Amino acid sequence: MRNIFLSSLLFATVTLSAQKKADTKKAQIVEASCGQCQFGLKGKGCDLAVKIGDKAYYVAGTSIDDHGDAHASDGFCEAVRKALVTGKVVDDRFVATSFKLLPEATK
Repeated sequence: MRNIFLSSLLFATVTLSAQKKADTKKAQIVEASCGQCQFGLKGKGCDLAVKIGDKAYYVAGTSIDDHGDAHASDGFCEAVRKALVTGKVVDDRFVATSFKLLPEATK
């Protein structure tokens, strides 16, 4: 009986550890912009979104106003920018654990 208990406990620990690792995303470079103005998402006002592959997601964990004036010539409502992010998609929303806006490419 003790061996069954220990085996079950070991299995549960390994399973939880694997799930935790699967939930952690590596850093990736994505397009970032205003979801409504640039990515055509439905909403009421200007909100930060990222595009991963061909799909855009609103962002939780940081806001459009945390990254400068959204309506400036290089702001999210006027331009699509690149960002280095970590996080995961939860319920059709990108939950950011880090979000770093990358410098614009020089022309």
